[in-house]
Amino acid sequence: MTFDLDRYRVHPGQPLQLATRSTNDDGGIDEEAADEHLDETHQVLHDLQEALYAEGKQSLLLVPQAMDAGGKDSTTEKVFRPLNPQGIR
Repeated sequence: MTFDLDRYRVHPGQPLQLATRSTNDDGGIDEEAADEHLDETHQVLHDLQEALYAEGKQSLLLVPQAMDAGGKDSTTEKVFRPLNPQGIR
């Protein structure tokens, strides 16, 4: 299963206007499909964390956007649970 993640990427030098981003964008993914995709990509996330640490030059900034009580904390916990907490701020 693949998802169009390019619409969420912001490249260096590209302006980011959070006000133009929808807070209820689900990417066209239902919860069950999202859970399956996340399970498949936990190893990829781990490998990417190792590569970023080894290079020591770049970082990744994720900006979860949702209303109060929109699930940002639980989403962050679920996504980053398998990663090394020493590599996350």
